[in-house]
Amino acid sequence: MAKKIIKRSWAEPFKIKMVEPLKMTTRAEREMAIKEAGYNTFLLRSEYVYLDLLTDSGTNAMSDYQWAGMMIGDEAYAGSKNFYNLWNNVKKYYGMPYFVPTHQGRAAEHMISKILIKPGDFVPGNMYFTTTRLHQELAGATFVDVIVDEAHDAQNTFKFKGNIDLNKLSKLVKEVGANKIAYISMAGPVNMAGGQPFSMANLKEVAAFAKKHKIKLWFDATRATENAYFIKELEKGYDKKTIAEILKEICSYFDGLWVSAKKDLMVNIGGFLATRNKKVYEEARNMVVIYEGLHTYGGLAGRDMEAMARGIEEMVMYDNVKARIGQVEYCGKQLEKYNIPLVYPFGGHAIFLDAKRFLSHIKQDVYPAQSLASEIYLDSGVRGMERGVVSSGRDPKTGLNRMPKLELVRLTFPRRVYTQAHIDVMVESVAQVYEDRKKIKGLEMTYEPKYLRFFQARFKKII
Repeated sequence: MAKKIIKRSWAEPFKIKMVEPLKMTTRAEREMAIKEAGYNTFLLRSEYVYLDLLTDSGTNAMSDYQWAGMMIGDEAYAGSKNFYNLWNNVKKYYGMPYFVPTHQGRAAEHMISKILIKPGDFVPGNMYFTTTRLHQELAGATFVDVIVDEAHDAQNTFKFKGNIDLNKLSKLVKEVGANKIAYISMAGPVNMAGGQPFSMANLKEVAAFAKKHKIKLWFDATRATENAYFIKELEKGYDKKTIAEILKEICSYFDGLWVSAKKDLMVNIGGFLATRNKKVYEEARNMVVIYEGLHTYGGLAGRDMEAMARGIEEMVMYDNVKARIGQVEYCGKQLEKYNIPLVYPFGGHAIFLDAKRFLSHIKQDVYPAQSLASEIYLDSGVRGMERGVVSSGRDPKTGLNRMPKLELVRLTFPRRVYTQAHIDVMVESVAQVYEDRKKIKGLEMTYEPKYLRFFQARFKKII
C-alpha cells in the first residue's frame, strides 16, 4: 500500500506576544469617514480603519529583540553608541563604508538629488517612484523611464519586470551625452510596477554600462531583501546563497544607496544614505547637519537607531522574508479564485489590483484606482491606496495629467502584523466589490495640492 503524503500547511514564523485591538466599524460610519476624507484613503483617520493595507512604511511589528534594543537607547546628542552599532551593521550587510542616518528615506532622496543633480540633467531609472522623481525634478533633472516594456503590462508574467532595458538606456545616453546623466537610479523591487524585482544578470549589465560611460549608479535599497529573495528563488546559481550574501553582492555594484528603514528594517521611523564615495559622503554629512541634526543621529533618537541596527540583522533571515512574500502570494491565489484582475507576477510587498480591467467601464480621467480604493474601504474598512493617474501627477512642462499604462490599487502587507484570516476577510471584500463594480462611476477631483497630490487631494463621487 502506497504511503499517503499529507499536505502541509504554512504558518507564520513568529508567535504573538502583544495585541492591539481593531475597531469594527459600520457601513454608516465608513460612509461618513470616507466622505470627510474626500474619498482619499490617505486622509482617513486610522480609528476608522479595520485592516490597514495602505503601506508597509513604518507600520511593521518590531520583534522582542528590537524592543529590547529600544530600552538601551544612548540619547547622547553626539557620538551615540547606537549610531556606531547601526553603522557597523550597514558596513557588514550592505558593504558600504560611509553612512549618514536620516529621519526617513525621503530625506536621503533629497540629499542625493541635491548633491548629484545639476539643472538640465537627466536621471534614467527602472520606473519612477513618486517622492524620488519629485526630488529629482525639484533639483532640476528630468526623470526618464528605462524599464523593460513588460513592466507596463499588468498581465505579462515575465519574472524580472524590474530590469532596465539596456537599449533604452543606451539611446538616452547617445541623445543627451553621458555628462548630462546625473546618475542611474535603480530600485528593487519596483514599487509602481507591482513590486517587481530586477535580476542579478541585468544589474551586472547595467553596472558594466555605467562603468564604461563613467556614470554613477545608485540604488533605492528600501526593500532590497525582497529583491534578494526573488533572485534566490528565480535566478540560476543563487539558490544555495543566503539572503545576506545576495544582498551584499547586489550592493557591490552600486556607488551608493538610500533606504527607508521603515520597510525592510521593520522599524517605525528612520532611514539612511550609504556610499563608497567619500566625497559624496562628506557632502551628505554636511547637509544632514543643516536639515536633520548632527551626523551621528540624523533626526533619530538613539533608541530608534538601535532598533534599526537590530532590524538589519532580522531582515536577512530567510524565514522572515519568505513569510512576508508568502502572504502576498497567498492573497493573490485567493483573489484568483474570484477572477479578480491582478498584476502578475505577484510582487514582494503588496498585491496590486488592475483597476483598468477591474473597472473597465470607466475612463482613466475619472480616477478608477482612486475610486476602487475608496469602494473597498466602504465595503469592509480595509484601507489600500491608489497607484495610477493621481499618483503619477502632472507633467511639469505641460501641466497635463500623466496617464500611466498601469492604473493600480495597492494592498500592502505590513511585516509580521496580519494573519491569514485577515487576508481572507480582505479577499472576500474585494470579491464583493468586483461583483458590484458596475455601480462605480468614478470621482472628480475637488482639491489638488502643489506636490505629491495623492497624499492630500480630495474628490467627490460622480453621481
